[in-house]
Amino acid sequence: MKLTWVLPTMAAVIGLVVISVSAGAPARNVLRGFSFAQQESQTPPTPAPNQTGSSAQSQAQQIVTEYTLPPALYQKAHHLREIRFRLAIIDFLYGVFVLWLILQLKLAPKFRDWAKGAAANRFVQAMIFAPLLILTVDVLTLPADIYENWLDRAYGLSVQSWGSWASDWTKSELLSVIGGIILIYILYLVIRKSPRRWWFYFWLVSLPLGLLLVFAQPLVIDPMFHKFEPLEQKDPALVASLEEMVHRSGENIPPDRMFWMGASEKSTELNAYVTGFGASKRIVVWDTTIAKMNTPQIVFVAGHEMGHYVLHHIPKGIVLGAIFFLIVFYLGYRSMGWALGRWGDRWEISGTDDWASLPVLLLLLSIFSFVANPITSAASRYFEHQADQYGLEVTHELTPDSGEVAAQSFQILGEVDLSDPKPNPVDVWLFYSHPTIPDRIRFALAYNPWANGGHGEFVQH
Repeated sequence: MKLTWVLPTMAAVIGLVVISVSAGAPARNVLRGFSFAQQESQTPPTPAPNQTGSSAQSQAQQIVTEYTLPPALYQKAHHLREIRFRLAIIDFLYGVFVLWLILQLKLAPKFRDWAKGAAANRFVQAMIFAPLLILTVDVLTLPADIYENWLDRAYGLSVQSWGSWASDWTKSELLSVIGGIILIYILYLVIRKSPRRWWFYFWLVSLPLGLLLVFAQPLVIDPMFHKFEPLEQKDPALVASLEEMVHRSGENIPPDRMFWMGASEKSTELNAYVTGFGASKRIVVWDTTIAKMNTPQIVFVAGHEMGHYVLHHIPKGIVLGAIFFLIVFYLGYRSMGWALGRWGDRWEISGTDDWASLPVLLLLLSIFSFVANPITSAASRYFEHQADQYGLEVTHELTPDSGEVAAQSFQILGEVDLSDPKPNPVDVWLFYSHPTIPDRIRFALAYNPWANGGHGEFVQH
């Protein structure tokens, strides 16, 4: 299990639970902000800037009336999504099993005893205990990570070598250990200071730390896994078109805040996303998107991303994540005492302030977060639908047949990323962070508030 199940909408604070920032981790799109694609993958393909290959040119000429795939590709996409749906459930259950196994084998008490035997200083103890627990969890779940990467390679979505993948996994573990040491130390410091209100005080402390990580993600962490360059250097003509759209939106996103990401060394999927805030906020377009879509289609994609800024989705997401984080930690506090009262002696855990109680807290938070997943997924889908609507409005009259262009963008995205035309409704309800591709295409083709002299909801031109 990736411990990103814990607090999925506040992944910035998951350093507590093992900051899972690896290139191979399933994306929750929180540290990174909001993405255009259904799921983040590990990286995309890069032909030259503004090179809309023959496939993109031919698709640009096709009229899209609904999301369709050739029979062989349909079966491939549908089968892949079925596997991923099962994997998502299995990952959660296996993650719960791993934490339960750690408790049954009393590994956390062993790590605690080693840490206490090595030093009396609490921070030094955290430096020993946290890496041992984090690496134990991650090594036990490594087979699942390897299988998921093999699956992406088997379906042609990943072209990353195993050596590169291992390097990314190692860098991710390093980040996890560093973040885990700091946040686990703070957590148990707060628990010892206030056994009854630690959940609230830790929440207060975690908020600025989470904001700091969201700010630093595009500046420090992302470049560890991918290459970024100014989009203007790669494709000045595209930037000129994007500037028109940005001007129309009333926002101030200068070209030096638009970035090209070289994802193609690792993946073949398409994406674009917004991330950061203040001095770190930016729009990022994957090189694969530039390779597979023409300029009007990319302008719509960027218009979608601009919608996240204009509609304040990043601060709204942070606020919602903070509320969710508070509720989940309160539930963790309420249930942790009960669990330790019932099984603490068997697990050799003396109390809430014992380092060894961390797997109990993680187990409880994982369950609560999974149960809440339909709510967090629905909130994300709502934001993404609003961004789709904004993209249609901001490109209306700027791009001829803007609804058709948007539909073409979704069609290309679905074909390349192997989006299932008929996903399981339970899968959508539980895990989809975006509306389905068929729904997005239907909306793009049907949305026309200007037909009777009206105007858009967000862009009233």
